[in-house]
Amino acid sequence: MKGRDLQFLLLILISLVFAGCTGGGQYAPVVEAQDRPKPEVETHIVSRGETLYSLAWRYNLDFRGLASTNGVSSPYTIYPGQKILLADTPRAVKSTSAVNSVAATNTSAKSQNMSAKSAPLIEKTTTTKVSSDLTGLSKKDYPFVWRWPARGKVVRAYSHSSNVHKGIDIHGKLGEPVHAANSGKVVYAGSGLVGYGKLLIIKHDDHYLSAYGHNSQLLVKEGSLIKVGQQIAKFGDTGTDKVKLHFEIRRDGKPINPLGLLPK
Repeated sequence: MKGRDLQFLLLILISLVFAGCTGGGQYAPVVEAQDRPKPEVETHIVSRGETLYSLAWRYNLDFRGLASTNGVSSPYTIYPGQKILLADTPRAVKSTSAVNSVAATNTSAKSQNMSAKSAPLIEKTTTTKVSSDLTGLSKKDYPFVWRWPARGKVVRAYSHSSNVHKGIDIHGKLGEPVHAANSGKVVYAGSGLVGYGKLLIIKHDDHYLSAYGHNSQLLVKEGSLIKVGQQIAKFGDTGTDKVKLHFEIRRDGKPINPLGLLPK
C-alpha cells in the first residue's frame, strides 16, 4: 500500500508541474505583486498656471492640510518645478527622506523662479493680492449665503457612487450668465484641470470651495473678491460636448451634494 501511495503522490506532483508549465503567461506569480515596490508618498511637480487650490481640487484634498504637509504658508504661493506631496495631513507623510527631498527640490525651484523674476502662480495680477484668510470680506458687504449659480434645469444630478461626477450640471444657452453661488475670493481661474474646461474656483471660508466649469468666458481673475450673485463667467461648452455649467461644492476637500445647500 505504501508503494501505491507513493506512486499516487508522484502522479499528482507531475500533474501539478505540467499544469504550471502549460498555463502560459496569463497569471503573474503572487510574489511579484506582493514584492512590487509602492511609493510611500505620491508627488506632483507644479506646472505654470497651477495653484495650491487647483491641486487640492484635482486630487480631492483639503487645501489647508495640503499646505501644512508641504510647509507652504499663507498666501499659499507655489512655483513651477516645485514638488508637492499629495497628502492633506502631515501625519500621512511617513518618509523622512521623501520630505527632505521635496524640501530641497522646492528650495531650488523657488530660487530659480525668483532669480528669473517669475511672478508667483497664484498672483496673476499686481492689483490684488491673494490672502488665505479672506481679508477684505465682511458679512455686511459679502454676506455668506448660498444661491443658485445659474438659471436652468439640472440635467445631471450629484452622484454619491461616482468617482468622477461630484457635482451637478445645469442646462443653459451659450453666453448666458454664471453667478457666484456665495461670496468669496477667486483662487483659481484657468483651463488646466482636465474635464472642466474654463474653470473658476472660489474660496468662501476655511471650509468651503465652489467650482464653475465649462465656461466660454471667465469674467474675473485670481485674487478677485466676489459677492454672492455677481456674474463671474458665461455659459459654454469648453471641455465637454454640450453647453452647460458644471457646478461643485467641497467642504474640507470633500465633494458634497450642492442641492443640500442651494435654496429649493
